[in-house]
Amino acid sequence: MKISSHDEYSTLKSMVVGDATHANWPINDPVFSSEAERTLWKETPVPSGPVPQWIIDEANQDLQTLADTLTAHGVKVVRPDPLNFQIHDGLYNYCPRDRLIVHGSIVVDPAMMYPCRDMELQCYHDILQAADQVITMPRAAGMVLDAANILRVTQHKWLFLESASGNRAAYEWLCNQFPDVDIELCNFYAGVHIDSTIVALNADQFVVNGSRLDRGRKDLPRHLKNKEVFFVDEVVAQGFYQYPYASKWIALNMLSIDPQTVIVDAKQDAMIQALEQGMGMTVIPLELRHSRTLGGGFHCVTLDLHREP
Repeated sequence: MKISSHDEYSTLKSMVVGDATHANWPINDPVFSSEAERTLWKETPVPSGPVPQWIIDEANQDLQTLADTLTAHGVKVVRPDPLNFQIHDGLYNYCPRDRLIVHGSIVVDPAMMYPCRDMELQCYHDILQAADQVITMPRAAGMVLDAANILRVTQHKWLFLESASGNRAAYEWLCNQFPDVDIELCNFYAGVHIDSTIVALNADQFVVNGSRLDRGRKDLPRHLKNKEVFFVDEVVAQGFYQYPYASKWIALNMLSIDPQTVIVDAKQDAMIQALEQGMGMTVIPLELRHSRTLGGGFHCVTLDLHREP
C-alpha cells in the first residue's frame, strides 16, 4: 500500500471508503453527551445507542456503490478493519476523513473532538504501517482536532477551520509539525468540519457555501484569492431519521476523483448543472441516503491514500 497524497483533487489511485457496520451513538463519551446542549436542532432529541439496522444496511449499500464507482475509475479501494462500536460504545467507521490527516507519506493521528473516536485508529492498522511516519497529537494537552477541519489546497497550502472540532492550540501544534506548509487559520463557521463550507475541485476551482462566506469575497481565505469560486446559496435538503447529525449543507460535500471529475449528491440538479456547464466538470451523481442521519457526504466517507499529481 502506497501513502502519497498532498491535495484534495489530484488523480486518485487508492482511497479508503467507510463502513457503517455497527454504527452507534455513544452513551458515555463526555463530549458527545454534551451534544444536546450545543445543537441548534431542538425539535427531536440527540440519539444514543445503536443506530437502527435498516439505516446501517442502506448506508452500506450506498457505500458499496461508491466503492464500485471508484473501482471502475481505476481507484484501489480499501475498507476499514471491522470493529463493533455498539459493544465498545464508540461511534463508527462511516467517516474515515475525520480520523487521519495525510500529508504526502506522513499520517497524522489527531486528538478528536469525541474522545471515543480514538478507538477507530485500530481500524486503520495497515495504513499506519504503510506510512513513512505517523505523528500522534498529544492527548490531554488542551488540543482538539478532527482531520476534516483541514482542507489541503495544495501541497504547501492548507486551510484550518477553527471550530468546535478544531481549536487554536491544535492549529499551533500543526504549524509546528509542518513548517513547510502555510496553514491559514479560518473562522467563518463555528460548527465542525470545513468540507460543507469549502470544496476544492482542483487547484483553480472551488465550491463555497454562500450562506457562510460573503459573496463579495471579503472573508474568502487568502489561499483562495484569484481562484475561480462558485458560490452555492441553496441546496436540496436531504431527509433524515429522527435527528439531523449534519445540516442540509452536507449536500455540498463532494469528492474529486481527478481535477476534472467529481462525485456529487444526485439530488443537487442545479449544482450539477452549474458544475458541468459553468465550470466544465464531469459530474458523477450518486446517493448517500443517510448523509444527514450519520453526518457524512462523499468527502467525509472517504480518505485519500494515494493521489498522483
